[in-house]
Amino acid sequence: MTASGRFVTLEGGEGAGKSTQLEALAALARDAGIEVVTCREPGGTVLGERLRAALFDLERAPEPLAELLVFNAARAQLVAEVIRPALERGALVLCDRFTDSTVAYQHYGRGLPLETVEAVNRAATGGLAPDLTLLFDLPPEAGRARGQHGGSDYLEREALAFHERVRAGYLALANAQPARWLVLDATLPIPELTRMAWERTSSD
Repeated sequence: MTASGRFVTLEGGEGAGKSTQLEALAALARDAGIEVVTCREPGGTVLGERLRAALFDLERAPEPLAELLVFNAARAQLVAEVIRPALERGALVLCDRFTDSTVAYQHYGRGLPLETVEAVNRAATGGLAPDLTLLFDLPPEAGRARGQHGGSDYLEREALAFHERVRAGYLALANAQPARWLVLDATLPIPELTRMAWERTSSD
């Protein structure tokens, strides 16, 4: 680990297993004597969790621009309160979703202009970008089968075509920046995924 810390994000569609992998990677980091901070989006702060609860309590999706701004309001607080301080003291930060989720969901999924999404993301993060992004790639049909029947929130209940656009967006982002991304087949056994993810997380 460097003095400036390391920022690793976990991305993927619904049911891809990000939360499970985040917990497993955090445990490996602690076993290795590394300070690790975990967080999720939206959430991770008092304000962020309140925004998350308000957003995911909705029966239907809000207007795309409103959705974009709510996600980034939570993100701005998370970056200022949790992520930057942890990185400054040299910690490993593992975050379940970050700006790439917003590009995948709000640009590729909702159709908001890319320049709008990127501008709002930059404003919320101050330009902070992950050192490594782990993409747990899973066909939307498989993710839906893993999830709760009918979906637990409005995003999970979106049409299959929406989730297919999101997946395509993720793969396009990974293809455009292969040095930052590690694409993992999320249909593989959980321990194997953890091993591959940890090898990359701990190697740089």
